[in-house]
Amino acid sequence: MTEENKSVCPFCQVNSQAEVILDSPLVYAIYDKFPVSNGHALVILKRHCADYFKLNPEERSACWEMINRVKEIIQERFNPDGFNIGINVNEFAGQTIFHVHIHLIPRYRGDIDDPRGGVRGVIPEKRGYGV
Repeated sequence: MTEENKSVCPFCQVNSQAEVILDSPLVYAIYDKFPVSNGHALVILKRHCADYFKLNPEERSACWEMINRVKEIIQERFNPDGFNIGINVNEFAGQTIFHVHIHLIPRYRGDIDDPRGGVRGVIPEKRGYGV
């Protein structure tokens, strides 16, 4: 990514309207601007990088440590019944902002009729394990 494109990346600069949940030297966490549930959060790498698989071990570790810390905050604040964790890597996996970020999505009893299959639902006809 060129410096010009980096300057318009929504995750390279923390939006002044975003509620920052936690911050660390390598990653920060905010509530999603377009949440799919109450408490939907994003853990965002501070270094501009589009592909999760190009993170170094320290960055990966920082991401997962932050996920665990944010989960505790969301649990206390919103009291969800479960969580989904997701990373979109590349356009064909649904990535629309090409800067590494991890979705932590609280789930609530009754938010959908049948939650079985969880993240398998990214391809709806595959969610049911073929049963």
